[in-house]
Amino acid sequence: MLCRFSAAGRSSAKLVAPLGCLVSRQKHTLPDLPYDYAALEPHINAEIMQLHHSKHHATYVNNLNVVEEKYKEALAKGDVTAQVSLQPALKFNGGGHINHTIFWTNLSPNGGGEPKGELLEAIKRDFGSFANFKEKLTAVSVGVQGSGWGWLGYNKEQGRLQIAACANQDPLQGTTGLIPLLGIDVWEHAYYLQYKNVRPDYLKAIWNVINWENVSSRYAACKK
Repeated sequence: MLCRFSAAGRSSAKLVAPLGCLVSRQKHTLPDLPYDYAALEPHINAEIMQLHHSKHHATYVNNLNVVEEKYKEALAKGDVTAQVSLQPALKFNGGGHINHTIFWTNLSPNGGGEPKGELLEAIKRDFGSFANFKEKLTAVSVGVQGSGWGWLGYNKEQGRLQIAACANQDPLQGTTGLIPLLGIDVWEHAYYLQYKNVRPDYLKAIWNVINWENVSSRYAACKK
């Protein structure tokens, strides 16, 4: 699947860039959360957070390490067929690890409200108002068919913010070129135990724990 993002009312898509060399690397590890599993309650309960982090994200990490080892072996053998066959697993598990690592830092028990400063001004410039931005990202995230992510990204070439939807675990930057600032996981494992199949209720709740300080720091860093 491809990521799709909107720009001036149009929808675009790009294929993932070719994979780099994996000959020399360290094992990927599951990052610690910067808060307790229960810290985001009542908006996201502890059971969801524990399963999401310690089971789902951990599985992406473990599978990524396994597939990278296989890819390394295929490179050493010059087995192009094996390299090609491993790329979907690299994209899925690598994307899962990248996406969730960003997601955890995008959340905070002290989150919610609106961003401040330069990020807020950029949101007003590119979306008209914070309310318009929030409504648009919510709608895009709710509208993801099946599993995927809603994103706020930065288009460095155009110097503007853009909203995107990515299917499955497609990584935003690797498939659209947008630099990820804020990701909203809309896989059912992110909300089903609490919100059942009512994704809009989950989207309404998650705004109460968005870590705007983290998103603002990402925005400042990508502009350098």
